[in-house]
Amino acid sequence: MASALAAKMGLNSLRRKQAKNFNVRITTMDADMEFSCEVKWKGKDLFDLVCRALGLRETWFFGFQYDVKDTVAWIKMDKKVLDHDVSKEEPITLNFLAKFYPENAEEELVQDITQHLFFLQVKNKILEEEIYCPPEASVLLASYAVQAKYGDYDPNVHKLGFLAQEELLPKRVINLYQMTAEMWEERITSCYAEHRGRTREDAEMEYLKIAQDLEMYGISYFPIRNKKGTDLLLGVDALGLHIYDPDNKLTPKCSFPWNEIRNISYSDREFAIKPLDKKTDVFKFNSSKLRVNKLILQLCMGNHDLFMRRRRVDSLEVQQMKAQAREERARKRVERQRLEREKHLREVAERARDDLERRLIQLQDEAHMANDALLRSEETADLLAEKAQIAEEEAKLLSQKASEAEAEMQRIKVTAIRSEEERRMMEQKMLEAEMMALKMADESERRAMEADQLKQDLQEARDSERRAKHKLLEITSKSTYSAVGMPSAVPGDVMPPDLSFSRENLSFDFKDTDMKRLSMEIEKEKCVT
Repeated sequence: MASALAAKMGLNSLRRKQAKNFNVRITTMDADMEFSCEVKWKGKDLFDLVCRALGLRETWFFGFQYDVKDTVAWIKMDKKVLDHDVSKEEPITLNFLAKFYPENAEEELVQDITQHLFFLQVKNKILEEEIYCPPEASVLLASYAVQAKYGDYDPNVHKLGFLAQEELLPKRVINLYQMTAEMWEERITSCYAEHRGRTREDAEMEYLKIAQDLEMYGISYFPIRNKKGTDLLLGVDALGLHIYDPDNKLTPKCSFPWNEIRNISYSDREFAIKPLDKKTDVFKFNSSKLRVNKLILQLCMGNHDLFMRRRRVDSLEVQQMKAQAREERARKRVERQRLEREKHLREVAERARDDLERRLIQLQDEAHMANDALLRSEETADLLAEKAQIAEEEAKLLSQKASEAEAEMQRIKVTAIRSEEERRMMEQKMLEAEMMALKMADESERRAMEADQLKQDLQEARDSERRAKHKLLEITSKSTYSAVGMPSAVPGDVMPPDLSFSRENLSFDFKDTDMKRLSMEIEKEKCVT
């Protein structure tokens, strides 16, 4: 087995020696490129080729990163590419990334390509949560990323849902609030609409200006131990070295700015940070992995060199680059203003054209309407002529009917006069009848009252009759008693003739008198009526 493996390795080595070229795939943040490299090429040869392909002149920020076991490493510029511990399967994949970060992106980044690569890398680190970003800043950064990609906000184009496929916020921020994707999109769009007028370069620079103030921006973290064996984190960035607790990458326990460090030594896997102030203790730490130690040393040296370089006068190359960048930005500004003017004039012309088209359509509609009205008028004139003829005939008929109506009216007037006289006579008769009815009603009421009075009188007469009869009976009984009980002193013929009556005659005569009086009263009333 071992011999077979050795034979295979020897065969691969032989093939590599025989081959004069090998293929490399370079992965940037927005594109992949493949190059054919010579076996003898060093890292700088490939790096210069890639930078020329990208048009990148600010090369000191970047490098080739590759994965090795459980960590990452960077291609050394003075070492052959194939001598690194990279995968030998072609194409060899290398990541073209920013190795060092600027202190102030707006002042240091000159080229647009440099700015764009930094923007993409920082955005990716924020989304992958390698850089902590609070929710409010995440929404604002997302709005600048949308502005950089889509340009100015247009409500007719950028409708709800146009960001559905975009990854703009860290998952931690999305999970922190109970908000739907539509709600997040509305918040991002409301900020995005305020960035009108910013170019892609302006939006990316605003993104970097906000991101560079985040606590974890541009820091590379490494697990270390101090002399006491305490687990710590070492942070290396453009400003210096920082010591963190493993559970807190935001706030360092202590920091060593580059301008306060006298020396950093590395010996036997142990680092020693010696401050300029000799009274300050030397900070020593170590890492158990040799590759990590080498990476820490590379980053310390590179960041320190850039720190010192920023505080010196720019080289002629950098000055030339900045001058060209200013001229390019001025040219782009003028070009952008010219394009804005042309865009404005085009929009004005398009609006005028639209107005003219609408006016033309309106005039055409009005012409059609006028033509239709003219046709309707002609038809109406014909109809009116026919109606005039019909009206003339009708006028003759109406004149004849008017004459007939006049005669009928005269007849009706005569009839009305007669009817009026008859009506007056009827009214007179009705009045007389009403008066007669009223009179008869009064007479009836009076007769009813008289009848009641007669009934009352009759009742009184009957009462009087009963009383008289009663009285008469009393008198009769008394006379009889006197005739029987007394001697017959007075003869019967001596009594006056008018006092000689019987009981029956008295009763009859009284009744007849009352009836006669009642009959006389009735006859009297009849004569009055």
